[in-house]
Amino acid sequence: MRLYKECLHCGKELEGRTDKKFCDPQCKSSFQYQKEKNRPERFYNKVDNQLKLNRKILKEYNKGGKVIVRADILLKLGFDPNFFTHYWKNQKEDVYLFVYEYGFLKRKEKDKEKYILIIWQEYMQKDSKV
Repeated sequence: MRLYKECLHCGKELEGRTDKKFCDPQCKSSFQYQKEKNRPERFYNKVDNQLKLNRKILKEYNKGGKVIVRADILLKLGFDPNFFTHYWKNQKEDVYLFVYEYGFLKRKEKDKEKYILIIWQEYMQKDSKV
């Protein structure tokens, strides 16, 4: 007696073993992919994905070590300043937020929001906060 008459993914009639659920490996893979895609994402996955995206964006725009970029450019790409890994406070009391080795500081210049982007340096180690 067959447990499933049709493929759980595409609906094609099944042949072969009686406990078979899918007609081929591609249908099985597609079914599992859709199942995971529809499942609510776990919180740490959302955080990890946002941190990865933030790092990628900061890396792309900070080729020179210290760069100033308009905030709207980064935000349009999906950058979220609320996700960071640690921070560093300089002698002027400016607090740079870091996503791994790439840091940013929000500034307002001439009524425009901007980010000062920097790269982590060894001398920052003693003053950093997690």
